Amino acid sequence: MTKTPMLSRVADSLFWMARYLERAEHTARLLDVHLHSALDLTPAAAERRWRRLLAALHGPPAAQSVSPYAITQAYTFDTTTSDSIMACVTAARENARQVRERISSEMWEQVNRLYLYLRTTSMDEMWSGEPHLFFRAVKEGVHLFQGITDATLSHDEGWWFIQMGRYLERAMATAALLDVHFGALDASDAASLDYFEWVSLLKSCTAFEAYCKVYTASVHPEDVAEFLLLNAEFPRSIRFAADMIQEAAQVIGRSSVPRATARVERLAGRLRAALDYGQVDEIMMDMHTYLMTIRRMCAQVHDALYQACISYSADEALR
Repeated sequence: MTKTPMLSRVADSLFWMARYLERAEHTARLLDVHLHSALDLTPAAAERRWRRLLAALHGPPAAQSVSPYAITQAYTFDTTTSDSIMACVTAARENARQVRERISSEMWEQVNRLYLYLRTTSMDEMWSGEPHLFFRAVKEGVHLFQGITDATLSHDEGWWFIQMGRYLERAMATAALLDVHFGALDASDAASLDYFEWVSLLKSCTAFEAYCKVYTASVHPEDVAEFLLLNAEFPRSIRFAADMIQEAAQVIGRSSVPRATARVERLAGRLRAALDYGQVDEIMMDMHTYLMTIRRMCAQVHDALYQACISYSADEALR
């Protein structure tokens, strides 16, 4: 199929619509887990977790004492924080508006419904009420949008751009979260973290119950790393995301210009191979380097996709 500037605009909006909604859901999940787990911690332990959250969300480190209220407000309602839930949902809605004719009415209504829910909820109202119910509504709003998308949108090239955006964002976010827990630690330090630290990490990926079905309730750092990195069946593992990224790259390549997208497919295949043949005992020897490599590979897939399908020049399109 011959690419056109219209296709590149549509692909760009669909791709980022999915990425922003996935990012909003990820942020809501982390805030929800940290607010609840902090209730049972000493002030010092709670502060360490909040600093870890800031690092996982790529936020600036807190200068002195950590304020849970300020962090929650900044990453929920503050539109000047680029990765806040409000900023991400607003950006996703704007991208959906730009391709209103290419998405279903049900998709548009759902992203609008989520946007209006955030707009009509204040920080003080949420904080003094039930934060868990608020964040659950945000997560369920994104999940509902994803389900509506799968049920009402043709699974054509546009749908696969949505999958590419969703799973690239998921792989990079999960890698960053794991890096915060593992990257700066050597094996002995990682083993010294308590049981609840690793349970909190699993819950941050909605993975605790799925993990227990594979490893029982015995939580060890090596098993947590293996499950969240290499499990091929759990939807939030990086391996599962890599499989979806490769499949999306292959379908997009078949429906556009194969020569232009060959590099995207090659890089996506390399990402999947790095996870297919990874061994957790080897990975644990230098977790930070491994996770940085995964994130770099994801960024390369992103850049190659943009060059091939979105930001290509007129001369390339004519060729």
